[in-house]
Amino acid sequence: MLANPKHLWLIVILSSALLVIGSRVAGQASIKNIVLVHVAFADGSGWEGVYNILVKKGYSVSVVANPNTGLDADILATKLVIARQHGPCILVGHSYGGAIITEAGNDTNVVGLVYVSAFAPDGGETLLKLSQSGPPAPNSGILPPVDGFLWYDISKFHSGFCADLPDAKAAFMASSQTPLAVSTFVAVFNHPAWKSKPSWYIVATEDQTIPPDGERFMAKRAGSKVTEIKGSHVVFISQPKAVAEVIEAAAIGSVH
Repeated sequence: MLANPKHLWLIVILSSALLVIGSRVAGQASIKNIVLVHVAFADGSGWEGVYNILVKKGYSVSVVANPNTGLDADILATKLVIARQHGPCILVGHSYGGAIITEAGNDTNVVGLVYVSAFAPDGGETLLKLSQSGPPAPNSGILPPVDGFLWYDISKFHSGFCADLPDAKAAFMASSQTPLAVSTFVAVFNHPAWKSKPSWYIVATEDQTIPPDGERFMAKRAGSKVTEIKGSHVVFISQPKAVAEVIEAAAIGSVH
C-alpha cells in the first residue's frame, strides 16, 4: 500500500529540518579553539580562571606569552600560537591585548574577536592618539618611561588596575608586572580585523585604567556585541565565569 502523499511531504519537511539542525549543531561544535592574549603589566597566568572554565566545557584553550616588547613582536607571538590551532579559533585580548588582536586577528584561522576592557584601534590610529581622544583614565598609575619601557606605579596598582582583587593578589601582581615598550603607543594600526570579522566587547564598568566610556566608544565603533560587567580593569580575573560566558557566545556566534 502506497503512503499518503501528504505524509510523504511531512516526512521530507521533518527530515530537512533535522538536517539543518544537525548541521548547525555540528558547526557550533567545530569551533573549539580559543586563543587568549594578556594585558601589559601582567602575564598569561591571569587567564587561569577563564582557561579552567572553558577547558572543562571541552574547548581547546591556548594562552599567548606576548613579551610586550613591541607591537610587531607581540603580534608575531600571537600568530605563532594561532598557527598551532587545528581549525578556526576565537581570538581574545585584554587591554593592550586588544590592540594585538586587532592586527593579529586578520589571520585566516581567526573567525571572531573578543575584547575584554581592551583597546580596539582603527586604521591610521595609534594607542597614544586613541588614549588622548577621550577622558583621561580615572586612576591610572602608568609611570613616565624608563629606558624605553613603561611601568605601573606599585602604590596605585591595586586601586587603579585591580581594585576588586584581594590585597595579597594585587601586591603579587604589582611586584611581578611586565613592563610595556613605549613604542607600542606610537605604532600605527593598518588593517583592523574588527572591520571584517564579528566581535564581542566586555565593558568593565568600574575600570580605572581605561575609562568605561572609552570602552563603550570603541565597542560601538567596531560594531561589537557588548556585555557590561561590574568589575575592575582585570574583570577577567575577578569574574572569570562571566567573561568565559561571553567567549563561549563568540565561539557559537562566529559559526557561519
